Amino acid sequence: MNAVIDHHVDGDGRVRVSLEELIALRGRVARLRVPPQDSRATRIGAQSSRLYGRGMDYAESRAYQPGDDVRRLDWRLTARSGRLHTKLFQEEREGQLLILLDHNPSMRFGTRARFKSVQAARAAALAAWYAVKAGERIGLVAFGEGYYLQRPRGGARGALDVCGMLGKCDATPSRQSQPLSQALQHVIKLQQGANRALLISDGQSSDEAARDRLLEMMRHTAVRLLIVADALELQAVPAGNYPIEQGGERRQLALHSSSQREAFQQSLGEGQARLSAMARSLGIPHRVIDTAGDPLDAVAALLHNGGRSR
Repeated sequence: MNAVIDHHVDGDGRVRVSLEELIALRGRVARLRVPPQDSRATRIGAQSSRLYGRGMDYAESRAYQPGDDVRRLDWRLTARSGRLHTKLFQEEREGQLLILLDHNPSMRFGTRARFKSVQAARAAALAAWYAVKAGERIGLVAFGEGYYLQRPRGGARGALDVCGMLGKCDATPSRQSQPLSQALQHVIKLQQGANRALLISDGQSSDEAARDRLLEMMRHTAVRLLIVADALELQAVPAGNYPIEQGGERRQLALHSSSQREAFQQSLGEGQARLSAMARSLGIPHRVIDTAGDPLDAVAALLHNGGRSR
């Protein structure tokens, strides 16, 4: 059974992103205790590794090698040993969080409080403000019919740039879907120095090839996943008649038997179920949130030491 509800939201729900709200979310993150991120990791699972460069922290000395900077010679050890030795310093790198936002048409759907696209934007803004407090640079890639890119930037200015790009994306919705694998391949080509990535999606665009792309990203980046789902995608609805809208035409959908309601829920929720299963199989920390809830706890859990999957 194919999903038939499209572009409909009940009651006082919002269908558009509020830039003012995205900026105001900074105040909520400000009250959290956010540990600074150790950005020296070079592979998944590592919290720190020795990268030697022209940083300030002395690490150790080793025998001189051709091409070493003579200004870094360890004269004391050289005098004691009679052989040239070079000082090695632990390089300090500024962390970088890359937010990957699903901008496909399926995100423009919601039956509780707001569209998935609006909830995803709120989560992305919270992640940006969280990264600022953790001392990271923040970048954004939104994918769908086209791409929106906000290059990484540090401080409050970086988060404000992300919020502005989120509003711009929302103002120009996608009309055609893009497979997740294709979007990830594009991101991998763009990726420059990001040690962490947060993918925010409803999973409807996930395809089998996305698994290989995620594995490729995980070789150099700590990937986290936040899945945004509508209530109808998470559990069967009560029996009854439901108003729906498709292509501007409104109809009534009758869902009375348990089999009808379960089939309807499974059809709507197959995307988030598929992406959740992929994350579990790859060991990617992930969370699932609905459109009516508060995404702050889920975002903080994923960005604080990786969080636990659930």
